[in-house]
Amino acid sequence: MHERLNTLLQSMNAQGWDHALITDPKHVYYLTGFASDPHERFLGLLLSTASEPVLIVPALDAAAAEAASSVKHIVTHQDTDNPYVVLQHALRGSAGTVAVEKDQLTVSRFEQLQQHVKASAFKDAGPVLRELRVRKSAEEVSLIKHAVKLVEDVLRQGLKKAGIGVSELELVAELEYLMKKLGADAPSFATMVLSGPNTALPHGVPGSRRIEAGDLLMFDLGVYAGGYASDITRTFAVGDLKPEAVRIYDTVLAANQAAIQAVKPGVTYGSIDRAARTVIEHAGYGPAFVHRLGHGLGMDVHEYPSVHGLNEDVLQAGAVFTIEPGVYVQDVGGVRIEDDVLVTETGVEVLTSFPKELTVIG
Repeated sequence: MHERLNTLLQSMNAQGWDHALITDPKHVYYLTGFASDPHERFLGLLLSTASEPVLIVPALDAAAAEAASSVKHIVTHQDTDNPYVVLQHALRGSAGTVAVEKDQLTVSRFEQLQQHVKASAFKDAGPVLRELRVRKSAEEVSLIKHAVKLVEDVLRQGLKKAGIGVSELELVAELEYLMKKLGADAPSFATMVLSGPNTALPHGVPGSRRIEAGDLLMFDLGVYAGGYASDITRTFAVGDLKPEAVRIYDTVLAANQAAIQAVKPGVTYGSIDRAARTVIEHAGYGPAFVHRLGHGLGMDVHEYPSVHGLNEDVLQAGAVFTIEPGVYVQDVGGVRIEDDVLVTETGVEVLTSFPKELTVIG
């Protein structure tokens, strides 16, 4: 935590910021070790280049903050207090240039901030925080690996319930029960189980459809554990598939493997997307790959980077993201195969280990 705070303070000095106000609860946790869901109440970490950090928390969270936070100067506010007046007092004078999280701060809260904090300028802290978070520490990688292991155990056990006549929603319920049973904190997003024609919908919604022989069956699921997320997709065959469905599966698997082989420090995210997309285009399914290749993974299940063909940002060791090519064809079905990968100093480590060869169930 101290290293992260020091890095952020160095960036503040380089940017010419006098203060930074961190209000995203996940970033407060990332920088202090204090995890909280304040709901509608104000939670903020005030950083200054000239004084010690101040953590502002609702009074009902005071004891938890004192126990967990690496920042020891903690200020509380009651539900009847105006937290922006509390913030004003914590600033102790002229605010100068204040960096805030544009993507997290609502218009209403920003208006209150402007009213009570007389800053000479407001800047966006988002890019600096994004750059800090993209390089995962060894501890963060360990937590992501734990979340990956949990979700793979969930999928492995959940597949035992899959078969002809079982509905999509029944499988969702089983998977989310297993998540809690096996020790996950929560799903990292709405668990997706799609069967037959529904697999042709990249973001389909599980429903009452029951699995039939000859179906493609897609599972897309993830968990939060220890504050970090996992995300995996696997597609299975229920009995014998149509030849085109098998061809689609083989194409997506080849695209997934091509993208993984392209990962190493110094290449661009766009090149990774293009490595997968080229395989799919050569197979004649280019228009059926309708989404980006992947997304960053960490404290959020979707975070920087966005892995698409126009992203020319360069991969850095420590980055974790998904590789999830897919092909979706109406009247045939869809296939998506998703892995979580870590950029190492020399290449790539695939964090997911669940088998990817076409597997028949049911």
